[in-house]
Amino acid sequence: MRVSPRFVGHLGVADVATVANAALGFVAAAVATVDVHLAARLLLLAAIADGVDGVLAGIYGGSDVGPLLDSLADVASFGVAPALLVFVVADGEWGRSAGALDARLAAALVVATLFVAMAVVRLGLYAAYDSDGESTEGVQTTLAATVIALLVLAGVPHLLGVSTATLLILVAGVSVYLMVAPVPYPDLYTRDQLVFGGLQGLAILLPNALGKLFPRVLLVFALGYLLLAPRFYWREG
Repeated sequence: MRVSPRFVGHLGVADVATVANAALGFVAAAVATVDVHLAARLLLLAAIADGVDGVLAGIYGGSDVGPLLDSLADVASFGVAPALLVFVVADGEWGRSAGALDARLAAALVVATLFVAMAVVRLGLYAAYDSDGESTEGVQTTLAATVIALLVLAGVPHLLGVSTATLLILVAGVSVYLMVAPVPYPDLYTRDQLVFGGLQGLAILLPNALGKLFPRVLLVFALGYLLLAPRFYWREG
């Protein structure tokens, strides 16, 4: 009788990074309840793991279970974790009144719930229809989660003079539609993936250096891709 775990012989090298992505998503969700800035950095680290699994799959080959694991991991890291982060920030700013949900907090809960639901739908559609192509319809869950994390790290609400909760709820609400919008997004070139990964690493390690420079630069890149890629970033040929 076999005594080794069932995954032995079924998972590849890339799948280890995918599982690490899922684990980081859980840690980010748990940490969000006590330290939203650390949770935001963990979300960026999960995004790096998400990119690494693709690189490793290209080098060592993928497994049959890899695409399924990827979508499941992304639900945790880029669906549940950022949604919980948004709700925790709202709860911290607005709290509870008279033992009931404040109207604003209730709205945050609705938006966070819809964010998770649409992330699941988007990832399911991707696995079924887009995983083998060079583009995908709708904003990637990784990108939506990254923008939310960077808004926290870059101090954008302070710059705009609005509350963090208000801005995060607005961005999460827009993302609810964008994740399932019929808008094609081309995959990044490898060189651009490396630039994003490098900036993510700097934003994780040095989030407050040089006046929050690295999170802010990365946010500009992320928003640039979000707004311009459907029209201007298509691959040649």
